[in-house]
Amino acid sequence: MFFQDSIVNVFLEPLSQLAALFMILLGVIWIIYGLHEGLRRKSFRKLTKVEDWDFDITKFLKILTLLGFVVGIFSIITGVGALILNLPPSIAYATTTANERNLFTCILLIVLGFFTFMKPLNDLPIASMVGLAAATLVTVVIAMLIPDIAVELIENFIDPKIVLIVLFLIIFAIVAVTVKFYTAGLMFLSKIISWPPIAFVVAIFCFIQGFALVIFGVSLI
Repeated sequence: MFFQDSIVNVFLEPLSQLAALFMILLGVIWIIYGLHEGLRRKSFRKLTKVEDWDFDITKFLKILTLLGFVVGIFSIITGVGALILNLPPSIAYATTTANERNLFTCILLIVLGFFTFMKPLNDLPIASMVGLAAATLVTVVIAMLIPDIAVELIENFIDPKIVLIVLFLIIFAIVAVTVKFYTAGLMFLSKIISWPPIAFVVAIFCFIQGFALVIFGVSLI
């Protein structure tokens, strides 16, 4: 109980009171998304088709991806925390409107935070990454837990290193294909929401809602 209370008091509660700030941060991230996608697609208006891996993973894209993950995750946590703890999104809102949560802001943070977190899926080989991690973990666990007797038995027929390599490749292939299949819908949605006009509209909406909460203490809804 003490550990749980510490998490709430030290981390979740202060973070949940920054809902308006994270609305503005989401606007900044989506402006960056729109600019980057417009330049990458060589069009800010047309829904230009972009192949998954026909571009280089530049340093800028790595930083962008990291920011998207971080802001997206923290926006979700902030929205959920404010919803559960019934905390106002800003000091101005607590003073002007009500010293309680704003349901509209909480929902926005959770939904847009999810999309912000999901957007980099279109820029990273997520299936390969998950497959690599899973195959590495399983191979290491098997190598640590396999009995010495079994190792000696295998050595009579084939080098155990070859067995582990083959096992790694099989698990990697199975997991990568499975993840690719189940994330296909998310990848398609990621491409749609990365269209610059949508990104700019989302950014402007986040700015309006965020500054309305911070300056005027009111919500659009």
